[in-house]
Amino acid sequence: MTNTEELLIGLLSISDRAAQGVYEDQGIPALEEWFGQALSSRWRAEKRLIADDRATIERTLIELVDEVHCHLVLTTGGTGPAPRDVTPEATLAVADKVLPGFGEEMRRIGLNFVPTAILSRQVGVVRGRALILNLPGQPKSIRETLEGVKSADGAVVVSGIFAAVPYCIDLIGGPYITTIDQVVKAFRPKAKKNEG
Repeated sequence: MTNTEELLIGLLSISDRAAQGVYEDQGIPALEEWFGQALSSRWRAEKRLIADDRATIERTLIELVDEVHCHLVLTTGGTGPAPRDVTPEATLAVADKVLPGFGEEMRRIGLNFVPTAILSRQVGVVRGRALILNLPGQPKSIRETLEGVKSADGAVVVSGIFAAVPYCIDLIGGPYITTIDQVVKAFRPKAKKNEG
């Protein structure tokens, strides 16, 4: 299957301090680097850096999906239990469909590395023809969440969430995504043969 449409990825970093220039955002550069290593199909990124403010997050998600027409939007930051952590609420507010498996799997992956992963409230949703996923804020955690848990020899022990993303994008009408298997192998069910 071939599709020449370019994947448009919205990268949304949500951090009061990074948005104010107190420190440099690390989420967006980490995601750009990861996609550069993980995808073999064409892609480009639309980037935004905003504060932890629910109304601003909702407006930005709507803009990236409805106006910019991103196929995939990844947020970083704002998913913990602190009072200013409102990314999941904003994401759910703009959703057409909730995909609970993404949040469940992100926490399961994280628990292989830190016990505090249980505090994460990350969600995955569909809005229109776009998939929106809340990722952790730290570059190491972002990579682990996308790639999964690997043994010392590089074998996948627990699949990362990105293994399911290309097929999800197929199902909601987006471009065909191919990956570099050594980083993350996209999973698609084998087509059933028509039995007559």
